[in-house]
Amino acid sequence: MDEAGSCASGGGFRPGVDNLDEPPNSRIFLVISKYTPESVLRERFSPFGEIQDIWVVRDKHTKESKGIAFVKFARSSQACRAMEEMHGQCLSPNDTKPIKVFIAQSRSSGSHRDVEDEELTRIFVMIPKSYTEEDLREKFKVYGDIEYCSIIKNKVTGESKGLGYVRYLKPSQAAQAIENCDRSFRAILAEPKNKASEFSEQDYYSNMRQETLGHEPRVNMFPFEQQSEFSSFDKNDSRGQEAISKRLSVVSRVPFTEEQLFSIFDIVPGLEYCEVQRDPYSNYGHGVVQYFNVASAIYAKYKLHGFQYPPGNRIGVSFVDDGNNAADLLRKMATQMVAAQLASMVWNNTNQQQFLQFGGNSGSQLPQIQTDVVLPSCKKKAPPETPVKERLFIVFNPHPLPLDVLEDIFCRFGNLIEVYLVSGKNVGYAKYADRISANDAITTLHGKILNGVRLKVMLADSPREESNKRQRTY
Repeated sequence: MDEAGSCASGGGFRPGVDNLDEPPNSRIFLVISKYTPESVLRERFSPFGEIQDIWVVRDKHTKESKGIAFVKFARSSQACRAMEEMHGQCLSPNDTKPIKVFIAQSRSSGSHRDVEDEELTRIFVMIPKSYTEEDLREKFKVYGDIEYCSIIKNKVTGESKGLGYVRYLKPSQAAQAIENCDRSFRAILAEPKNKASEFSEQDYYSNMRQETLGHEPRVNMFPFEQQSEFSSFDKNDSRGQEAISKRLSVVSRVPFTEEQLFSIFDIVPGLEYCEVQRDPYSNYGHGVVQYFNVASAIYAKYKLHGFQYPPGNRIGVSFVDDGNNAADLLRKMATQMVAAQLASMVWNNTNQQQFLQFGGNSGSQLPQIQTDVVLPSCKKKAPPETPVKERLFIVFNPHPLPLDVLEDIFCRFGNLIEVYLVSGKNVGYAKYADRISANDAITTLHGKILNGVRLKVMLADSPREESNKRQRTY
């Protein structure tokens, strides 16, 4: 009989080869004496939970034990507790050498992991945006001792993104939290910190110049039923239609990396961040993608849902309600699309640009600024002869905004001397008489969509530094 399909001695279900890691981290790897029988392993480890399989590794020719064994439990928490309590113990009074117990290597992990492994103790959760760290701790302390809780916040506004981390002292506590907490939290194991891209503020702004955004900690989610307490994530299925938001959930039968996920969804302009995490209930690939505007998210959803990557594997893409009002998002999307179309017409037609700029025969004015950014009120410009304290470099995608719109936007932060465009390029500069005003403009406008155009706003090199740069020879 095939070993993978047979029953372990003593009864019980024996998982097939494809189910060895279902759920993940439910197998333990043992280093034992060559003379330890399977019956002793079952006797010592059965108190920790339902054992589905015990496999003692033997020499192919002599059939003697190699001193290595695996024990498969029904639940991850059972395997973790067995590791915590049995590592370094002796199985019988006659044993002089203690055994070693690890969580067994799986397809998604590169090696066996021990009690101290951070990968087994830190979980990622989705939470209502109103939650504080105290609320998060209160919800999850029932599963064990918590080392720390943290909530992911927007770097600019300081507002919660509805995502958080909980770090436990023991792997079994983290596993218990994942298995037993409300499914609306979508709890999963988090990636280790040393695998995440973390940037200081200085690195963040320097990377802007290289057309790259520093990524904040990211998340993964997969569909579970939700309760009324988490109304910000409620898709309101009773309406018979899918919620629309800037955030997308991505599911694949084949695991993928964050770089692969980014390369797929960066095809659609406006990508804010993406994250890949492991699902504790399967070996499927799960990820989250968020765009700066709902129009990009809608296009990505209908463009990439069913996309084959790698060939033969179709990925599933669906909206995840981020708590915003869908009607408001659609209204903003419509106004942004109209504004972008109008701006594109103006930019590509000199006559229309002059007509709008000077009001034509009817004295009409440029359309109002369409954006979800909260802008300050208009302020007077500084005199042209005022000394320049700070210059900002502006990148436009897909095309520049009209000059008078730019002036209207950048003068709102005060002390603006001049704003101008570089001919034939999708870039421009703004000169300020005060550094605080310039920094406020960066904080408010960088990465935002105004009239359908995404802006990148960063500190410009000083004229002296620019003049010292070697001229291109091509």
